[in-house]
Amino acid sequence: MNSPPLKRVYSNLPVWIVEDHHDVVRHIYRAIASKHLPLKSVNMVHLDSHPDLLIPVNMPADTVFDKDQLLSELSIENWIMPMVYAGHISSVAWLHPYWAQQIQEGEHRLIVGRDSSTTTIRVSSTDDYFLSDGLYVPEEQLENPKPLRLNVVKVNPVEPGHKTYTGRDTPTCRTKKLRTESQGIVEGVPTCASRLDPAEGSGDPNSNGHRTGKEQQSSSGACPGGDGEGGTDEGSITYVINKLSSVAKETDPYILDIDLDFFSCKNPFKELYTQEEYTILQELYSFRRPRANANKEEIGESVERRVRQLEDLEAAFGDLLEDDGEETITRWAGNPGMGSLSKLVSSLKTRDQSPDYEMVHQAGLTCDYSELPHHISSEQQIDGLLCAVKLILQALPGPTLVTVSRSSLDEYCPAEQVNSIQNRVLALLESLYGELDVHQDYDETSPETRQSQEPAS
Repeated sequence: MNSPPLKRVYSNLPVWIVEDHHDVVRHIYRAIASKHLPLKSVNMVHLDSHPDLLIPVNMPADTVFDKDQLLSELSIENWIMPMVYAGHISSVAWLHPYWAQQIQEGEHRLIVGRDSSTTTIRVSSTDDYFLSDGLYVPEEQLENPKPLRLNVVKVNPVEPGHKTYTGRDTPTCRTKKLRTESQGIVEGVPTCASRLDPAEGSGDPNSNGHRTGKEQQSSSGACPGGDGEGGTDEGSITYVINKLSSVAKETDPYILDIDLDFFSCKNPFKELYTQEEYTILQELYSFRRPRANANKEEIGESVERRVRQLEDLEAAFGDLLEDDGEETITRWAGNPGMGSLSKLVSSLKTRDQSPDYEMVHQAGLTCDYSELPHHISSEQQIDGLLCAVKLILQALPGPTLVTVSRSSLDEYCPAEQVNSIQNRVLALLESLYGELDVHQDYDETSPETRQSQEPAS
C-alpha cells in the first residue's frame, strides 16, 4: 500500500499579516504554487467574528481561473468561496467567538458550483446566511460542483487565572513575556493550563468574569460531575477539539487563518448612523425567510424575491447618489416596502448634505436577518480567548501556513486594540511553533496615526 506523500514544510512557519482579509488569498496561492500546499482539497481553520463565506454576486464563475482578475474582484466578506469553487479549499472550520452566530452551529455539507442560468458561483445551502444574499440555487442547477464541508464551531473563553481540574493541581492561566524578531518584547501572552481538562472552557461566557458554581468547584479541585460534566458542552475546549479532529489531521497540510476581530469586534456602522437610521435600514433590508420545511420551489421563489429586493435597493441608492432631490426620493419611496426611505434620507441630510449613499447601501446589506457582531472585549476577555485558542492549537498538528488579518482600518477590530492583540497572537504562535517567519504585508503606521493624519472632511 502506498504511503501518503510527506508534507513539504517551511524551515520556519510563515505568518503572513495583512490589513484587509481578502489579501491573504495571494499568499495562499503562493504556497500552492511552491507546493507547500496541495493544489486541491486544502483544509482551513478559520478564526473570525465573521464567516467570510459570501460570494461576489455578479462575478462570472470562470474568473477563479484568472488569478489576477480574481484578486481584483474579492472583498473581505467573499474571499473563501471562490477558492472552494476553484477546487483549492474543500473543508472550512469556522471557529467563532460566542458573540458571533451568523450561521447555524454544527456541520454543513454543501455544494459550490456554477449556476447554469447565470454562470455565477452559487451554493446549495439553505442557511439564512446564504438565502439572505440570494446565493442559493438547487444542487441540480450547479455545474462543475465542488463539495464543501463546513464546520461552524463556537469557542468560549477560558477564564485567565482559572485553575483546571486534572486530578491534581495544575498551573493557572497566567501571562508571560515573549520576544519575536519583528515585534520585540510582547506583553501579556497567556500561558494556559499545560494539560487539557475535560471541564475547561465550560463556564458561562456571559458571566463577565464572575465564576459560576461549577467553575468555583473546579478551581478548588472538585471534579464537576465526576468525569467532567459539561466537558463536551458547545463552546468548550473538548467540544472544539472534537470538531476539529477530522479537519486538521497529522498527515494533511492545513491553513490556520486568524482575523484579529475574533478577539474583539466592532460593528462600525453603528457609529456611522444613529439608532433611528439603523432601525430604518433594518426595516428596508429585512429578509423574509421561507417558511419552515419549505420545498425547493418555495425556497427558489423566496430567493428570487430577495434578489429583486436587493437590486431595487441598490438602484435606489445609486439614483440618490446622482440626485437626492424630492422627486427621486418620492419615486423610490413609493415602491413596496420602501416607504421609510424618505425618512432615512431626511435624517442623513441633517448631518451631511451629501450622504455617502453607497456606504448606506453597504450598511443595509449587513443588517438583513441579523446584525453584524459587536463586542469590544476587555483585556481579560481577550486573554480568555487567547487561552482557549492556545489550548485548541496545542491539540492540533502544526499548520503549514498562518494568515492573519488585522481588520483595523475598516474598524472591525478596534484600532486601539489591534496592535496589542497582534503582538499577543504572534507570541502565542511562537510559543507553540518556535521561531516564525513573519511577513507584515500592510502599512506599519498605526491605525491611530493614520486617522490623525487624514485631512478633515
